[in-house]
Amino acid sequence: MIPTPAVRATKFFGRHGCRHDPCRERQHAILNVIRQLTLCLAASQLITSLTSSAGVEAEDWTGWMGNRRDGVYREAGLIDRIPADGLRVLWRTPIQGGYAGPAVKQDRVIVFDFEKESGDSFNHPSQRANVIGKERVIALSTKTGRELWRHEYHCPYDVSYPAGPRCTPTIDGDRVYTLGSEGHLRCLSLDNGKLIWSRHLPKDFNAEVPVWGFSAHPLVRDGLLYTMVGGSGQGIVAFDKMTGDVRWKALDVPAGYCPPSVIRHAGVDQLIVYHPRGVHALHPETATVLWHVDLAPMYNMSISRPMLDGNRLYTSGIRTESVMIQLDPEKAAAEPIWRGQRGESIYTSNMTPLFVDGILYGTDCNEGSLMAVDADSGRRLWSTFQATRPDERRFIKHGTAFLTRINDSDRYFIFSELGDLILAELTAREYRELGRFHVLEPTEEAFGRAVVWSHPAYANRVGYFRNDQEIVAVDLAD
Repeated sequence: MIPTPAVRATKFFGRHGCRHDPCRERQHAILNVIRQLTLCLAASQLITSLTSSAGVEAEDWTGWMGNRRDGVYREAGLIDRIPADGLRVLWRTPIQGGYAGPAVKQDRVIVFDFEKESGDSFNHPSQRANVIGKERVIALSTKTGRELWRHEYHCPYDVSYPAGPRCTPTIDGDRVYTLGSEGHLRCLSLDNGKLIWSRHLPKDFNAEVPVWGFSAHPLVRDGLLYTMVGGSGQGIVAFDKMTGDVRWKALDVPAGYCPPSVIRHAGVDQLIVYHPRGVHALHPETATVLWHVDLAPMYNMSISRPMLDGNRLYTSGIRTESVMIQLDPEKAAAEPIWRGQRGESIYTSNMTPLFVDGILYGTDCNEGSLMAVDADSGRRLWSTFQATRPDERRFIKHGTAFLTRINDSDRYFIFSELGDLILAELTAREYRELGRFHVLEPTEEAFGRAVVWSHPAYANRVGYFRNDQEIVAVDLAD
Protein backbone atom coordinates (compact mmCIF):
# COMPACT_ATOMS: atom_id res chain seq x y z
CA MET A 1 0.00 0.00 0.00
CA ILE A 2 1.31 3.48 -0.84
CA PRO A 3 1.47 5.68 2.30
CA THR A 4 -0.77 8.74 2.39
CA PRO A 5 0.87 12.20 2.45
CA ALA A 6 0.11 12.47 6.20
CA VAL A 7 1.77 9.12 6.97
CA ARG A 8 4.84 9.99 4.92
CA ALA A 9 5.14 13.34 6.69
CA THR A 10 4.82 11.72 10.13
CA LYS A 11 7.60 9.25 9.34
CA PHE A 12 9.79 12.07 8.06
CA PHE A 13 9.33 14.23 11.13
CA GLY A 14 9.69 11.22 13.43
CA ARG A 15 13.19 10.58 12.09
CA HIS A 16 14.38 14.10 11.55
CA GLY A 17 12.10 16.21 13.77
CA CYS A 18 13.57 18.89 16.01
CA ARG A 19 13.13 18.64 19.83
CA HIS A 20 12.76 22.43 20.13
CA ASP A 21 9.12 23.39 21.01
CA PRO A 22 8.66 26.08 18.28
CA CYS A 23 9.88 23.57 15.74
CA ARG A 24 7.41 21.00 17.03
CA GLU A 25 4.59 23.53 16.82
CA ARG A 26 5.48 24.21 13.21
CA GLN A 27 5.63 20.47 12.55
CA HIS A 28 2.18 19.94 14.09
CA ALA A 29 0.76 22.80 12.06
CA ILE A 30 2.20 21.35 8.86
CA LEU A 31 0.87 17.91 9.73
CA ASN A 32 -2.60 19.32 10.37
CA VAL A 33 -2.59 21.07 6.99
CA ILE A 34 -1.46 17.87 5.30
CA ARG A 35 -4.16 15.85 7.07
CA GLN A 36 -6.83 18.33 5.94
CA LEU A 37 -5.55 18.14 2.37
CA THR A 38 -5.57 14.35 2.60
CA LEU A 39 -9.20 14.33 3.78
CA CYS A 40 -10.21 16.68 0.95
CA LEU A 41 -8.40 14.49 -1.57
CA ALA A 42 -10.11 11.37 -0.23
CA ALA A 43 -13.52 13.05 -0.39
CA SER A 44 -12.85 14.20 -3.94
CA GLN A 45 -11.80 10.69 -4.96
CA LEU A 46 -14.92 9.24 -3.34
CA ILE A 47 -17.18 11.66 -5.20
CA THR A 48 -15.39 10.92 -8.46
CA SER A 49 -15.74 7.20 -7.82
CA LEU A 50 -19.45 7.45 -7.04
CA THR A 51 -20.08 9.63 -10.09
CA SER A 52 -18.12 7.29 -12.34
CA SER A 53 -19.92 4.22 -11.01
CA ALA A 54 -23.29 5.83 -11.55
CA GLY A 55 -22.27 6.90 -15.06
CA VAL A 56 -24.39 10.03 -14.69
CA GLU A 57 -23.50 13.64 -15.38
CA ALA A 58 -26.15 16.27 -14.76
CA GLU A 59 -27.31 18.17 -17.83
CA ASP A 60 -29.39 21.21 -18.63
CA TRP A 61 -32.51 20.73 -20.76
CA THR A 62 -31.75 22.97 -23.70
CA GLY A 63 -34.57 21.97 -26.03
CA TRP A 64 -37.30 19.56 -26.97
CA MET A 65 -36.84 16.12 -25.32
CA GLY A 66 -33.56 17.23 -23.73
CA ASN A 67 -30.05 18.16 -24.82
CA ARG A 68 -29.72 15.13 -27.08
CA ARG A 69 -33.38 15.01 -28.17
CA ASP A 70 -33.57 11.38 -27.05
CA GLY A 71 -36.02 11.72 -24.15
CA VAL A 72 -33.46 10.65 -21.53
CA TYR A 73 -32.96 12.58 -18.29
CA ARG A 74 -29.38 12.15 -17.08
CA GLU A 75 -29.22 13.10 -13.42
CA ALA A 76 -28.23 11.49 -10.11
CA GLY A 77 -29.99 11.87 -6.77
CA LEU A 78 -33.58 11.65 -8.03
CA ILE A 79 -36.62 10.29 -6.25
CA ASP A 80 -37.26 6.55 -6.67
CA ARG A 81 -40.92 6.83 -5.71
CA ILE A 82 -43.56 9.56 -5.52
CA PRO A 83 -44.94 9.58 -1.96
CA ALA A 84 -48.66 9.52 -1.25
CA ASP A 85 -48.55 13.09 0.09
CA GLY A 86 -47.08 14.34 -3.21
CA LEU A 87 -44.04 16.38 -4.19
CA ARG A 88 -42.85 19.82 -3.16
CA VAL A 89 -43.80 22.65 -5.52
CA LEU A 90 -40.97 25.19 -5.64
CA TRP A 91 -42.85 27.94 -7.46
CA ARG A 92 -45.70 28.75 -9.83
CA THR A 93 -45.63 31.59 -12.36
CA PRO A 94 -48.55 32.78 -14.52
CA ILE A 95 -48.08 32.50 -18.31
CA GLN A 96 -50.32 32.40 -21.38
CA GLY A 97 -51.28 29.75 -23.95
CA GLY A 98 -49.16 27.32 -25.93
CA TYR A 99 -48.02 23.77 -26.60
CA ALA A 100 -44.29 24.62 -26.55
CA GLY A 101 -42.40 23.00 -23.70
CA PRO A 102 -39.90 24.87 -21.50
CA ALA A 103 -36.13 24.85 -22.06
CA VAL A 104 -33.60 25.22 -19.25
CA LYS A 105 -30.00 26.37 -19.03
CA GLN A 106 -28.17 27.16 -15.81
CA ASP A 107 -30.18 29.76 -13.90
CA ARG A 108 -33.00 30.39 -16.36
CA VAL A 109 -35.97 28.62 -17.90
CA ILE A 110 -37.30 29.83 -21.26
CA VAL A 111 -41.05 29.77 -21.94
CA PHE A 112 -42.74 30.47 -25.29
CA ASP A 113 -46.42 31.47 -25.25
CA PHE A 114 -49.22 33.41 -26.98
CA GLU A 115 -51.16 36.26 -25.40
CA LYS A 116 -54.54 36.46 -27.08
CA GLU A 117 -56.03 39.93 -27.59
CA SER A 118 -59.12 39.27 -29.70
CA GLY A 119 -60.81 36.72 -31.95
CA ASP A 120 -62.77 33.51 -31.56
CA SER A 121 -60.58 30.58 -30.52
CA PHE A 122 -61.88 27.13 -31.38
CA ASN A 123 -60.32 23.74 -32.04
CA HIS A 124 -61.34 21.99 -35.24
CA PRO A 125 -59.26 19.39 -37.09
CA SER A 126 -59.71 21.05 -40.48
CA GLN A 127 -60.74 24.65 -39.85
CA ARG A 128 -58.42 27.54 -39.06
CA ALA A 129 -59.28 30.02 -36.34
CA ASN A 130 -58.45 33.72 -36.75
CA VAL A 131 -57.06 35.14 -33.52
CA ILE A 132 -55.18 38.36 -32.82
CA GLY A 133 -52.40 38.48 -30.26
CA LYS A 134 -48.67 38.32 -29.72
CA GLU A 135 -46.12 35.56 -29.28
CA ARG A 136 -43.85 35.98 -26.27
CA VAL A 137 -40.48 34.50 -25.31
CA ILE A 138 -39.98 34.84 -21.56
CA ALA A 139 -36.94 34.04 -19.40
CA LEU A 140 -37.63 33.10 -15.79
CA SER A 141 -35.33 32.44 -12.85
CA THR A 142 -35.04 28.70 -12.20
CA LYS A 143 -34.85 29.41 -8.47
CA THR A 144 -37.84 31.73 -8.01
CA GLY A 145 -39.86 31.79 -11.25
CA ARG A 146 -39.34 35.57 -11.40
CA GLU A 147 -39.32 37.08 -14.89
CA LEU A 148 -35.85 38.11 -16.06
CA TRP A 149 -36.66 39.39 -19.56
CA ARG A 150 -39.34 39.24 -22.23
CA HIS A 151 -39.31 39.41 -26.04
CA GLU A 152 -42.67 39.75 -27.81
CA TYR A 153 -44.05 40.58 -31.24
CA HIS A 154 -47.44 41.03 -32.89
CA CYS A 155 -48.57 37.75 -34.43
CA PRO A 156 -52.11 37.14 -35.73
CA TYR A 157 -52.99 33.45 -35.93
CA ASP A 158 -54.71 31.63 -38.77
CA VAL A 159 -54.26 28.02 -37.65
CA SER A 160 -56.24 25.15 -36.20
CA TYR A 161 -55.82 24.72 -32.42
CA PRO A 162 -54.68 28.35 -31.90
CA ALA A 163 -53.65 28.11 -28.21
CA GLY A 164 -50.10 29.21 -28.96
CA PRO A 165 -46.68 28.21 -30.33
CA ARG A 166 -45.82 24.54 -30.76
CA CYS A 167 -42.01 24.56 -30.85
CA THR A 168 -39.94 24.31 -27.68
CA PRO A 169 -37.20 26.98 -27.62
CA THR A 170 -33.73 25.70 -28.49
CA ILE A 171 -30.84 27.05 -26.40
CA ASP A 172 -27.36 26.96 -27.90
CA GLY A 173 -24.53 28.67 -26.06
CA ASP A 174 -25.59 32.23 -25.29
CA ARG A 175 -28.48 32.21 -27.77
CA VAL A 176 -32.13 31.14 -27.83
CA TYR A 177 -33.84 30.06 -31.07
CA THR A 178 -37.63 29.99 -31.47
CA LEU A 179 -40.06 29.11 -34.25
CA GLY A 180 -43.60 30.41 -33.84
CA SER A 181 -46.85 28.98 -35.17
CA GLU A 182 -46.95 31.43 -38.09
CA GLY A 183 -43.34 30.90 -39.09
CA HIS A 184 -41.45 33.59 -37.16
CA LEU A 185 -37.94 32.15 -36.76
CA ARG A 186 -35.92 34.19 -34.27
CA CYS A 187 -32.54 34.23 -32.57
CA LEU A 188 -32.33 35.99 -29.21
CA SER A 189 -29.68 36.68 -26.61
CA LEU A 190 -30.03 34.27 -23.68
CA ASP A 191 -28.68 36.97 -21.40
CA ASN A 192 -31.20 39.76 -22.10
CA GLY A 193 -33.63 38.64 -24.84
CA LYS A 194 -32.29 41.09 -27.42
CA LEU A 195 -33.16 40.16 -31.01
CA ILE A 196 -30.04 39.06 -32.94
CA TRP A 197 -31.67 37.98 -36.23
CA SER A 198 -35.06 36.92 -37.55
CA ARG A 199 -36.66 35.29 -40.59
CA HIS A 200 -40.34 34.95 -41.46
CA LEU A 201 -40.90 31.71 -43.38
CA PRO A 202 -44.09 32.77 -45.26
CA LYS A 203 -42.59 36.13 -46.27
CA ASP A 204 -38.99 35.11 -46.95
CA PHE A 205 -39.72 31.73 -48.60
CA ASN A 206 -43.36 32.06 -49.66
CA ALA A 207 -43.96 29.06 -47.40
CA GLU A 208 -47.50 27.90 -46.64
CA VAL A 209 -48.37 27.81 -42.96
CA PRO A 210 -49.47 24.22 -42.14
CA VAL A 211 -53.03 23.91 -40.88
CA TRP A 212 -51.73 23.16 -37.36
CA GLY A 213 -48.96 25.74 -37.57
CA PHE A 214 -45.20 25.39 -37.87
CA SER A 215 -44.19 22.72 -35.38
CA ALA A 216 -40.68 21.42 -36.24
CA HIS A 217 -38.61 22.32 -33.19
CA PRO A 218 -35.43 23.96 -34.58
CA LEU A 219 -32.33 21.78 -34.41
CA VAL A 220 -29.01 23.59 -33.86
CA ARG A 221 -25.83 21.67 -34.58
CA ASP A 222 -22.29 22.49 -35.75
CA GLY A 223 -22.97 26.04 -36.87
CA LEU A 224 -26.29 25.32 -38.57
CA LEU A 225 -29.96 25.58 -37.63
CA TYR A 226 -32.29 23.11 -39.36
CA THR A 227 -36.06 23.37 -39.58
CA MET A 228 -38.89 22.33 -41.86
CA VAL A 229 -40.11 25.10 -44.20
CA GLY A 230 -42.04 23.33 -46.97
CA GLY A 231 -42.37 23.85 -50.72
CA SER A 232 -40.46 23.21 -53.92
CA GLY A 233 -36.83 22.51 -53.11
CA GLN A 234 -37.23 23.77 -49.55
CA GLY A 235 -38.94 21.07 -47.53
CA ILE A 236 -36.08 21.54 -45.08
CA VAL A 237 -33.72 24.51 -44.87
CA ALA A 238 -30.37 24.89 -43.11
CA PHE A 239 -29.58 28.36 -41.79
CA ASP A 240 -26.33 29.79 -40.48
CA LYS A 241 -27.05 29.82 -36.75
CA MET A 242 -25.08 33.05 -36.21
CA THR A 243 -26.63 35.17 -38.99
CA GLY A 244 -29.81 33.47 -40.23
CA ASP A 245 -28.41 33.26 -43.77
CA VAL A 246 -29.50 30.25 -45.82
CA ARG A 247 -26.75 27.65 -46.21
CA TRP A 248 -28.79 25.12 -48.19
CA LYS A 249 -32.32 24.01 -49.11
CA ALA A 250 -33.52 20.51 -49.95
CA LEU A 251 -36.53 18.29 -50.82
CA ASP A 252 -39.74 19.02 -52.72
CA VAL A 253 -42.11 18.23 -49.85
CA PRO A 254 -44.60 19.94 -47.51
CA ALA A 255 -43.29 21.00 -44.12
CA GLY A 256 -45.23 18.52 -42.02
CA TYR A 257 -44.71 18.80 -38.26
CA CYS A 258 -41.73 16.60 -37.34
CA PRO A 259 -38.47 18.09 -36.05
CA PRO A 260 -35.29 17.04 -37.86
CA SER A 261 -32.68 15.04 -35.96
CA VAL A 262 -29.15 13.78 -36.48
CA ILE A 263 -27.95 10.23 -35.89
CA ARG A 264 -24.50 8.79 -36.36
CA HIS A 265 -24.58 5.37 -37.95
CA ALA A 266 -22.09 3.33 -39.95
CA GLY A 267 -19.56 6.05 -39.18
CA VAL A 268 -21.65 8.68 -40.96
CA ASP A 269 -23.64 11.63 -39.58
CA GLN A 270 -27.16 11.45 -41.03
CA LEU A 271 -29.77 14.21 -40.85
CA ILE A 272 -33.11 12.41 -40.47
CA VAL A 273 -36.05 14.25 -42.05
CA TYR A 274 -39.55 12.80 -41.64
CA HIS A 275 -41.96 14.65 -43.91
CA PRO A 276 -45.44 13.92 -45.35
CA ARG A 277 -43.95 11.80 -48.16
CA GLY A 278 -41.55 9.64 -46.15
CA VAL A 279 -38.20 9.58 -44.37
CA HIS A 280 -35.01 11.01 -45.89
CA ALA A 281 -31.47 10.81 -44.58
CA LEU A 282 -29.34 13.73 -45.76
CA HIS A 283 -25.72 14.70 -45.29
CA PRO A 284 -25.98 17.45 -42.63
CA GLU A 285 -23.52 19.82 -44.35
CA THR A 286 -24.31 19.30 -48.04
CA ALA A 287 -27.92 17.98 -48.06
CA THR A 288 -26.81 15.07 -50.26
CA VAL A 289 -29.46 12.33 -50.11
CA LEU A 290 -28.10 9.23 -48.36
CA TRP A 291 -31.27 7.11 -48.42
CA HIS A 292 -35.07 7.36 -48.51
CA VAL A 293 -38.02 5.24 -47.33
CA ASP A 294 -41.61 5.98 -48.37
CA LEU A 295 -44.31 6.67 -45.77
CA ALA A 296 -47.37 8.85 -46.37
CA PRO A 297 -49.15 9.73 -43.11
CA MET A 298 -52.74 10.94 -43.43
CA TYR A 299 -53.39 14.71 -43.36
CA ASN A 300 -49.64 15.37 -43.73
CA MET A 301 -49.29 14.33 -40.07
CA SER A 302 -45.59 13.55 -39.95
CA ILE A 303 -45.18 14.45 -36.29
CA SER A 304 -43.27 11.97 -34.10
CA ARG A 305 -39.51 11.95 -34.43
CA PRO A 306 -38.10 8.69 -35.92
CA MET A 307 -36.35 6.87 -33.04
CA LEU A 308 -33.14 4.86 -33.20
CA ASP A 309 -32.23 1.65 -31.37
CA GLY A 310 -29.18 -0.23 -32.60
CA ASN A 311 -29.52 -0.72 -36.36
CA ARG A 312 -33.23 0.08 -36.50
CA LEU A 313 -35.19 3.29 -36.88
CA TYR A 314 -38.93 3.41 -36.11
CA THR A 315 -41.21 5.95 -37.76
CA SER A 316 -44.89 6.40 -36.93
CA GLY A 317 -47.94 8.01 -38.48
CA ILE A 318 -51.59 7.57 -37.54
CA ARG A 319 -54.18 4.84 -38.22
CA THR A 320 -52.05 1.98 -39.62
CA GLU A 321 -49.15 4.01 -41.01
CA SER A 322 -45.79 3.12 -39.53
CA VAL A 323 -42.54 1.55 -40.66
CA MET A 324 -39.57 -0.18 -39.03
CA ILE A 325 -36.43 0.68 -40.97
CA GLN A 326 -33.30 -1.46 -41.01
CA LEU A 327 -30.10 0.59 -41.23
CA ASP A 328 -27.10 -0.91 -42.99
CA PRO A 329 -24.32 -1.32 -40.37
CA GLU A 330 -21.59 -0.82 -42.98
CA LYS A 331 -22.77 2.18 -45.00
CA ALA A 332 -25.39 4.95 -45.15
CA ALA A 333 -28.26 2.88 -46.53
CA ALA A 334 -31.60 1.59 -45.27
CA GLU A 335 -34.66 -0.48 -46.15
CA PRO A 336 -38.06 -1.15 -44.52
CA ILE A 337 -38.40 -4.50 -42.72
CA TRP A 338 -42.05 -4.27 -41.62
CA ARG A 339 -44.98 -1.88 -41.81
CA GLY A 340 -47.86 -1.32 -39.43
CA GLN A 341 -50.90 -3.58 -39.49
CA ARG A 342 -54.25 -3.20 -37.74
CA GLY A 343 -53.97 -4.32 -34.12
CA GLU A 344 -50.19 -4.30 -34.29
CA SER A 345 -47.39 -1.72 -34.03
CA ILE A 346 -47.96 1.64 -32.32
CA TYR A 347 -49.26 4.81 -33.93
CA THR A 348 -48.09 7.92 -32.12
CA SER A 349 -49.14 11.45 -32.92
CA ASN A 350 -48.26 14.40 -30.70
CA MET A 351 -45.82 12.42 -28.57
CA THR A 352 -42.64 10.66 -29.67
CA PRO A 353 -42.20 7.03 -28.58
CA LEU A 354 -39.06 5.81 -26.83
CA PHE A 355 -37.20 2.88 -28.39
CA VAL A 356 -35.24 0.96 -25.76
CA ASP A 357 -33.54 -2.43 -26.06
CA GLY A 358 -35.84 -3.68 -28.78
CA ILE A 359 -39.07 -2.38 -27.21
CA LEU A 360 -41.17 0.61 -28.26
CA TYR A 361 -43.01 2.54 -25.54
CA GLY A 362 -45.56 5.20 -26.42
CA THR A 363 -49.19 6.28 -26.46
CA ASP A 364 -51.24 5.05 -29.40
CA CYS A 365 -53.27 7.85 -31.00
CA ASN A 366 -55.99 5.47 -32.17
CA GLU A 367 -56.60 3.66 -28.88
CA GLY A 368 -55.32 6.36 -26.52
CA SER A 369 -53.42 4.05 -24.17
CA LEU A 370 -49.75 3.62 -23.30
CA MET A 371 -48.38 0.42 -24.77
CA ALA A 372 -45.23 -1.62 -25.27
CA VAL A 373 -44.47 -3.12 -28.68
CA ASP A 374 -41.94 -5.75 -29.75
CA ALA A 375 -39.71 -4.10 -32.37
CA ASP A 376 -38.93 -7.43 -34.06
CA SER A 377 -42.50 -8.15 -35.07
CA GLY A 378 -44.68 -5.14 -34.18
CA ARG A 379 -46.61 -7.33 -31.72
CA ARG A 380 -48.21 -5.47 -28.81
CA LEU A 381 -46.98 -6.74 -25.45
CA TRP A 382 -49.21 -4.80 -23.05
CA SER A 383 -51.47 -1.74 -22.95
CA THR A 384 -52.75 0.51 -20.14
CA PHE A 385 -54.83 3.65 -19.75
CA GLN A 386 -53.19 4.40 -16.37
CA ALA A 387 -50.71 6.74 -18.02
CA THR A 388 -53.25 8.70 -20.03
CA ARG A 389 -56.74 8.66 -18.50
CA PRO A 390 -57.24 6.00 -15.78
CA ASP A 391 -60.96 6.80 -15.56
CA GLU A 392 -61.52 5.80 -19.19
CA ARG A 393 -62.22 2.27 -20.41
CA ARG A 394 -62.65 3.02 -24.09
CA PHE A 395 -60.73 4.37 -27.03
CA ILE A 396 -59.49 7.96 -26.59
CA LYS A 397 -58.64 9.92 -29.71
CA HIS A 398 -55.02 11.01 -29.50
CA GLY A 399 -54.64 10.03 -25.84
CA THR A 400 -51.27 11.48 -24.87
CA ALA A 401 -48.54 11.11 -22.28
CA PHE A 402 -44.94 12.32 -22.56
CA LEU A 403 -42.29 9.76 -21.59
CA THR A 404 -38.81 10.55 -20.26
CA ARG A 405 -36.40 7.76 -19.37
CA ILE A 406 -34.35 8.24 -16.19
CA ASN A 407 -30.70 7.56 -17.03
CA ASP A 408 -30.32 4.01 -18.40
CA SER A 409 -32.82 2.45 -16.00
CA ASP A 410 -36.31 0.96 -16.42
CA ARG A 411 -37.79 3.94 -14.58
CA TYR A 412 -39.59 6.73 -16.47
CA PHE A 413 -41.16 10.06 -15.68
CA ILE A 414 -44.52 10.17 -17.46
CA PHE A 415 -46.44 13.42 -17.79
CA SER A 416 -50.07 12.66 -18.58
CA GLU A 417 -52.56 14.78 -20.50
CA LEU A 418 -54.43 15.22 -17.20
CA GLY A 419 -51.48 17.12 -15.71
CA ASP A 420 -50.20 14.24 -13.57
CA LEU A 421 -46.52 13.41 -13.12
CA ILE A 422 -46.17 9.64 -12.87
CA LEU A 423 -43.10 7.62 -11.93
CA ALA A 424 -43.25 4.11 -13.37
CA GLU A 425 -41.17 1.13 -14.36
CA LEU A 426 -41.62 0.11 -17.99
CA THR A 427 -40.40 -3.26 -19.22
CA ALA A 428 -41.40 -5.75 -21.89
CA ARG A 429 -43.41 -7.52 -19.21
CA GLU A 430 -45.38 -4.76 -17.53
CA TYR A 431 -46.19 -1.21 -16.52
CA ARG A 432 -45.56 -0.78 -12.77
CA GLU A 433 -46.51 2.53 -11.22
CA LEU A 434 -44.35 4.03 -8.46
CA GLY A 435 -46.61 6.94 -7.56
CA ARG A 436 -48.15 10.03 -9.13
CA PHE A 437 -48.60 13.70 -8.33
CA HIS A 438 -51.12 16.10 -9.84
CA VAL A 439 -48.99 19.06 -10.94
CA LEU A 440 -51.45 21.32 -12.75
CA GLU A 441 -54.84 21.39 -14.43
CA PRO A 442 -55.50 20.47 -18.06
CA THR A 443 -56.56 23.75 -19.65
CA GLU A 444 -56.67 23.04 -23.39
CA GLU A 445 -59.50 21.23 -25.23
CA ALA A 446 -59.17 18.29 -27.62
CA PHE A 447 -62.02 16.12 -28.86
CA GLY A 448 -64.31 17.39 -26.12
CA ARG A 449 -61.98 16.74 -23.17
CA ALA A 450 -59.51 18.88 -21.21
CA VAL A 451 -55.84 18.12 -21.90
CA VAL A 452 -52.26 19.26 -21.34
CA TRP A 453 -50.25 18.67 -24.52
CA SER A 454 -46.89 20.22 -23.62
CA HIS A 455 -43.65 18.29 -23.10
CA PRO A 456 -42.03 19.04 -19.71
CA ALA A 457 -38.39 19.87 -19.02
CA TYR A 458 -36.11 18.32 -16.38
CA ALA A 459 -32.92 19.87 -15.00
CA ASN A 460 -31.05 20.08 -11.69
CA ARG A 461 -33.45 17.62 -10.02
CA VAL A 462 -36.42 19.84 -10.87
CA GLY A 463 -39.31 19.21 -13.26
CA TYR A 464 -40.84 22.14 -15.17
CA PHE A 465 -44.44 21.73 -16.38
CA ARG A 466 -46.79 24.15 -18.12
CA ASN A 467 -50.35 24.57 -19.29
CA ASP A 468 -52.08 27.65 -20.74
CA GLN A 469 -52.15 29.47 -17.41
CA GLU A 470 -48.99 28.73 -15.46
CA ILE A 471 -45.60 27.07 -15.36
CA VAL A 472 -44.80 25.00 -12.28
CA ALA A 473 -41.42 23.91 -10.87
CA VAL A 474 -41.49 20.65 -8.87
CA ASP A 475 -38.69 19.28 -6.66
CA LEU A 476 -37.51 15.83 -7.82
CA ALA A 477 -34.51 15.45 -5.49
CA ASP A 478 -34.29 12.33 -3.36
